[in-house]
Amino acid sequence: MRRVVILRPEPGATATFESATELGLEPVKLPLFEIERVAWSPPTDLSVFDGLLVTSAGAIREGGAGLGRLKSLPVFAVGAATAKAASEAGFEVATIGSAGLDGLLQSIDRGLRLLHLAGEDRVDAPDTRQSIIVVPVYRSRAIEKIDAAPIEGSVALVHSPRAGARLAEVALDRSSITVAAISRAAAEACGNGWQTIAFAAEPSDGALLALAARLCEKSGE
Repeated sequence: MRRVVILRPEPGATATFESATELGLEPVKLPLFEIERVAWSPPTDLSVFDGLLVTSAGAIREGGAGLGRLKSLPVFAVGAATAKAASEAGFEVATIGSAGLDGLLQSIDRGLRLLHLAGEDRVDAPDTRQSIIVVPVYRSRAIEKIDAAPIEGSVALVHSPRAGARLAEVALDRSSITVAAISRAAAEACGNGWQTIAFAAEPSDGALLALAARLCEKSGE
């Protein structure tokens, strides 16, 4: 079986590693980024917001002390993992979206005023119906020295467009690598020249691993 290389930063890399192992895959962790907190302050007047938009569990993990002032706002979360992190941190979760950011925003009231806790590098929703103020609370810093040898001949998991672009920079032989991307945007960011490239049916870790398992089976035929 081909190894599955996990490129996302910790702690997500370990979560994906454990899930991949349970599926019978042969995962290897090779993060391309490290997560860092950034200095931020919560808005003074929270009455102008109806809730928090949280698109990544990283915003909850790295939000720091400022999160304490926001507990009165309900959370609109993208994905079950993000919702779980928010709930465990003491937030009330109002909605859990299962079809990415666009799907979540389309499913909730168009008049909501939302405070978006996010990373510095993100994909903003185009033509949103809601009023959204973005506050970055963390960043992903690219790891400069990467031993790309484990990626060769593997199925590489790409969790974001930025990871796709970084993979394209460090890969030594694209023609030997099969790319499993979490979304169309992540796949497109990888560019061309890969042995195979495909994206998951929905933007979730479970769907991405299911795709990776199929690609591993196909490569073994």
